Amino acid sequence: MNRTELFLKKRIGIIGGSRAKREILEKAELMGKLIAKNGYILVNGGMGGVMQASSRGAKSENGLVISILPGINAEESNIYTDIAIPTGLGYMRNPLVVFNSDVIVAINGSFGTLSELAYSHIYNKKIFGLDTWDIPGIEPYETPDEIIEEINKYFGI
Repeated sequence: MNRTELFLKKRIGIIGGSRAKREILEKAELMGKLIAKNGYILVNGGMGGVMQASSRGAKSENGLVISILPGINAEESNIYTDIAIPTGLGYMRNPLVVFNSDVIVAINGSFGTLSELAYSHIYNKKIFGLDTWDIPGIEPYETPDEIIEEINKYFGI
């Protein structure tokens, strides 16, 4: 892939908890697979839980995973990360995940995810929800398949 092709690829941000139940992790992994299968780049926070599961899914389909980390060491990222961006910002790195995504998929999550949702609203990012916060502006979906179909429509694909 050349530089121009890389810059034209859309980036899908997955936000969600660092700890989650098995069924949530399975959905996150499938979402990561679908992101890669459809030619998108996955952006997330690079840690465990939903972030690791989605990264694992993307890598299983030879996808590209960018992780924006809370700490200062790239080695802190999950093992499925291709590009680790350490920030040293802790939770203050959450807006960077949003800024570096063309759309957001929220999967489950707690207050860290809620902060990313707030930034998503502030910066007018389209948000697709899967078992996540029930607040205005988040379109809820039942399955990753529904979400990828809607993402493709959103991008005119």
